[in-house]
Amino acid sequence: MTEVLLHLVRHGQTTWNAESRLAGWTDVPLTEAGRAQAAGLKPILSARAFDQVWASDLRRAVDTAELAFGEPQQDERLREMHFGELEGASWPELAAKWREPLSRFAGFEPPGGESIEVLGTRLADFADTLEPGNHLIFTHGGVIRWFMHGLSDHPFVGNGTVVTLRWSSPREVLKVEAL
Repeated sequence: MTEVLLHLVRHGQTTWNAESRLAGWTDVPLTEAGRAQAAGLKPILSARAFDQVWASDLRRAVDTAELAFGEPQQDERLREMHFGELEGASWPELAAKWREPLSRFAGFEPPGGESIEVLGTRLADFADTLEPGNHLIFTHGGVIRWFMHGLSDHPFVGNGTVVTLRWSSPREVLKVEAL
């Protein structure tokens, strides 16, 4: 295989997802529903062959990987965007000056956190180092959103969703599978 295929899995629901709060680098646990979502991925993923299995180093991604497939190789570059002073903020109560650029996924730079551009630099650094093959990656909503940006009409994927995309040229989203 000469292509780099990314099979991106958004972690199961967390306590902060359930409360509509921005988690970023805060290491919040999966809920029981999130653990069930992760386990529900096992039949889908076990039928496929992967060359490498990766996960963000945050517990929600690692736990999802372990429940859905097995032990992943952890890489901190796969972390969610760092929301800085906005970590833990409730989405419904978030000021419009933050909600609007984050919704557009452009021009967002939280105080004390990282911009979408910085997020993209570290994600591209990770993906550009991968050997050709099928890479299963357990990660976060913002990470998947960055990889899909400009390639799909799906602005946001739910917990437990699997997105398959070709990273090698031509880049394109090949499949979106929601639980």
